Parts: sequence; structure tokens; C-alpha cells
Amino acid sequence: MTTILAYPFKNLPTTSKWALRFAIRPLSCSSQLRAAPAVQTKTKKTLAKPNIRNVVVVDGVRTPFLLSGTSYKDLMPHDLARAALTGLLHRTSVPKEVVDYIIFGTVIQEVKTSNVAREAALGAGFSDKTPAHTVTMACISANQAMTTGVGLIASGQCDVIVAGGVELMSDVPIRHSRKMRKLMLDLNKAKSMGQRLSLISKFRLNFLAPELPAVAEFSTSETMGHSADRLAAAFAVSRLEQDEYALRSHSLAKKAQDEGLLSDVVPFRVPGKDTVTKDNGIRPSSLEQMAKLKPAFIKPYGTVTAANSSFLTDGASAILIMAEEKALAMGYKPKAYLRDFMYVSQDPKDQLLLGPTYATPKVLEKAGLTMNDIDAFEFHEAFSGQILANFKAMDSDWFAENYMGRKTKVGLPPLEKFNNWGGSLSLGHPFGATGCRLVMAAANRLRKEGGQYGLVAACAAGGQGHAMIVEAYPK
Repeated sequence: MTTILAYPFKNLPTTSKWALRFAIRPLSCSSQLRAAPAVQTKTKKTLAKPNIRNVVVVDGVRTPFLLSGTSYKDLMPHDLARAALTGLLHRTSVPKEVVDYIIFGTVIQEVKTSNVAREAALGAGFSDKTPAHTVTMACISANQAMTTGVGLIASGQCDVIVAGGVELMSDVPIRHSRKMRKLMLDLNKAKSMGQRLSLISKFRLNFLAPELPAVAEFSTSETMGHSADRLAAAFAVSRLEQDEYALRSHSLAKKAQDEGLLSDVVPFRVPGKDTVTKDNGIRPSSLEQMAKLKPAFIKPYGTVTAANSSFLTDGASAILIMAEEKALAMGYKPKAYLRDFMYVSQDPKDQLLLGPTYATPKVLEKAGLTMNDIDAFEFHEAFSGQILANFKAMDSDWFAENYMGRKTKVGLPPLEKFNNWGGSLSLGHPFGATGCRLVMAAANRLRKEGGQYGLVAACAAGGQGHAMIVEAYPK
């Protein structure tokens, strides 16, 4: 089968098979800049399953998500994670001793606190008898933390779990070169002055060149932004469509922030600095200003820019999940049920960012739902082009048949139900923490808008993806 991204952007003719196929129904977001009215839905069936414990979200919080290099730049990841845990304790008043297990996701680990969940838990005052571990699954690390907790509760191993995630892009590990590391380790083992001098004589200036971390695939050496640019080209997503979608995200986020809808954000007093109370990456601009930016990855022909990409972000999130009977016995009124979920993997070269397209129909089928049943969609926005390419793939019978082995398409998420309070493009994307934000956005929107089912979905490095059904808890 011919790869869908076989052609570099500059060689992709506008009359190509892909451009014709996917440009038939162009997506314009300019008419969707305002949030949708409250969803009026009839009560549908519940997704409870016989002989399986119901798992509920009691509540969740997050620190304000900040542009890297700003107010959090002098902190360590466990400082942010501890702040999220402390905020969750204050929000829910859950006794620390009833928490059975703590799980956090992170991507770029601080070597001093590789199990950041444990260090943050101890710092937040949890008992040293409470186990904690850290998971990593790229941009769906917090999703993995939550679903691991769901499994522990559903199987009867635990009743109360705290899941979360953290990322601090302001201070990522920068390593010495391999040659320099080897030299330093060998010097440490040298037993005589002669051995040390012999090793030092092998030193060369180029040993000092550092190894910088990159948001790139190990298996392909391609940056995610470059892949997003090729994906947008393959699905005939224009620069204007991407800028319009990014403007929509920032505009809706600003509206939600101004109206106090981002209730999961808890203030964080940065040591030695002022208290941070809100996300600082929400910056509605204009299409005219956005059009002035140059391509960020494929130059000069690309369409992905700084304005239609998510930005490097610092932040942490935490969520309290329980067995339903435990939550009710403790007097809590849960916000939502965590229902069916699905993980998927695809080719990391040509389908790196198509996780939502593959995961959505599978999780809907598992839950016995259709797209029409979903009242609130919360998808991770890595890039505008990624979101719009997924839209076109999800709305294509041809793609479903030829690449997914399905008879029909899953369908296009209605924009009036989609990321109505902004998304990762505007709110920010701390790699390890975004999953909890998505779940809390879905749960809070369902309560606010009167819907019953939410669908959370995200792509991740490695060509992986995740989707989960969130069901509103009856009022």
C-alpha cells in the first residue's frame, strides 16, 4: 500500500489524489469562535457493567500551565507535582491516609527524581507507607497514570487512587557527549596518576559539545513538527485553516478563562516570587498577524508555524479517582465515571499523529456508542494541522477502508461540541500532565452543559494514541 505521506510537502501538487480527496469538504473554523450553547440531551443508557466496580472522578486540579522559561523556570518537576497534589488535597479534603496508591506521568525525566510520583508524594505530606510510581508514554503519560489507577480499582486491589502528571520544560537534562561521559567515567576508575594522564591525553575539544534533547522520534529521527507539516500536506489542510483553528482555540480559552470556567486551575505560590493564578499562554491574535509568521519546520514551504502549534509548557495536574461505593461512603459527590478506554499504535513515520482517528471508533464500539451520543469532545491539540488532519481522516470512508480496515468512517466531531474551553494550543501542553486536564475539562463541561458522555482522545510520540469515555455522574 502506498504510504500516505510518501511525498515531501514541496513536491505535493495541489491536484494530487490526496488533495482532491480531502479538499472536497474544507474545514473552516472562523464561524465557530464562540462556545456552543448548553447541550440539551435526554438521559441515555449508563455504561455500568455487571460485576465490574464503577470508577469515579471525585475531582481534579492542575497548576496554571505556563510558557517554559517563565515563572516556574527555577523549580524542579517534583515542586510542580507537589503543588498539584497539595491543591488536590485542599480541593477535596481527602485524608492522606485513605489514598492507596499514587501514579504520575512524565516524559523528560529529571535524573535526580526519576520516580517523581514518590518524591512529590513525600513532599506533599503523604505517608511514606503509600506506594507511588511514575509512568511514561509521551503525551499520554497522564492518561496511562489514570487508566492504571482504573485497573487497580476495578480489580479490587485499591479503593482510592491519585493520578496525575508533570512536565518542566524550563530545565531539561542536557548531557555531555558520549565521548566525554566515557572519559569521565574512566577517569573515575583510574587508580594511578599515569592512568589519569593517559586518559586526559585523549581529550579533544569536540568532546565538550553537549547532547541537547529534541522533540523527535528515536525510530525515525523526525521532529513531531516536521511530521505534522507532512501530515497537513497529505490531507490538504491549508495554512489558513490551521491558523483559523488556532485562533478558535485561543479565543475560546480566553472566554473560558474570563468566565471562570477553568475551575481545575489552583493558585500556586512560586517560592521567592508572586502567586501564579492563571495560564499565561492564552494569547488571541488575528489571522493577519498569524499570517506573518514563517514556517517553523519545513522551510520555506511548510504550513506549521509557532502560532498554530502547541508551545513548550511547564505544569502539573492531579486527579482523585475512587471506587464509587468508597466515594459515596466518604460523603463525596463524584463528578464523572471513567468508562471504557482504548490504546492504539500506528506507524511512527507516516501516522505519528493519527492516534485519535484510530482510537475513537474502537472505544465507541467497546462502549456501544456512536459519535452522535457524545456531548463533549476533548482532544489534545498538538498542532492545528494534526487536529484538522484527524478530522479529515475520521470523516473519510476511503481512509477507513484502505488504512483502518473498517467498512465505514467514524464521522466528524461537531465543532460546536469540540474543545469548547480551548485546548493544548492555547492552554498549554506539559507533556506528562495534559491527560488529566482533558478528563477534567470533559467532566466539568458535561456538568456545565448538561451532557452525559464525553470523549477524550490524544495522539502521542511513537505513533501511539488513547481515547476514553467519560460519563457524567447523575446530579
